[in-house]
Amino acid sequence: MDFSSKLLENAVNEMSQLPGIGRRTALRLVLHLLKQPQSQTNDLAGALEKMRSEINFCSSCHNISDLALCEICSNPNRNERLICVVEDIRDVMAIENTSQYRGHYHVLGGKISPMDGVGPGDLNIPTLVEKVRSGKVDELIFALSSTMEGDTTNFYIYRQIEPFEVLSTTIARGIAVGDELEYADEVTLGRSILNRIPFETSLKS
Repeated sequence: MDFSSKLLENAVNEMSQLPGIGRRTALRLVLHLLKQPQSQTNDLAGALEKMRSEINFCSSCHNISDLALCEICSNPNRNERLICVVEDIRDVMAIENTSQYRGHYHVLGGKISPMDGVGPGDLNIPTLVEKVRSGKVDELIFALSSTMEGDTTNFYIYRQIEPFEVLSTTIARGIAVGDELEYADEVTLGRSILNRIPFETSLKS
């Protein structure tokens, strides 16, 4: 792809690094920005820069937040003794959209995947185990995607917390095996949260 401008080429190269954005799509987006008022492009650049420099990760659940403690963890109407374990922020948003869950979350920041070089030490597992060890958790809901990596991560965490007295459940398999949680429709995901089953039962299925 030939460019008449090095500045244009650099912008396209940067844009094409985003997930799902090829060079042709990146070129289309960059040319669209060039047609807009400069103030709009400046606002976009400013919003991205501000997000990157000022955004926080909740000190309790590792969710993305504007403050040190996210709105969910700081909400007194949420059940702090009920913890839903998810892979990332997209899963928190998906479950919140169901309006069926009123507990807290714990965002792992990924799932165990040896093929991708991601091990237990790369995830927010120690802080989750510490929550359970401290006796502040009554139930832990495993809500990772029903893939091999998700099931491996669930089982690893289950073995870590097994010595402690905490109920371990997993969302019902209304979510098809191999599906990512974020793509499930709200009704199916909501029912899966409400109809969760003991984690030990899921190991036998």
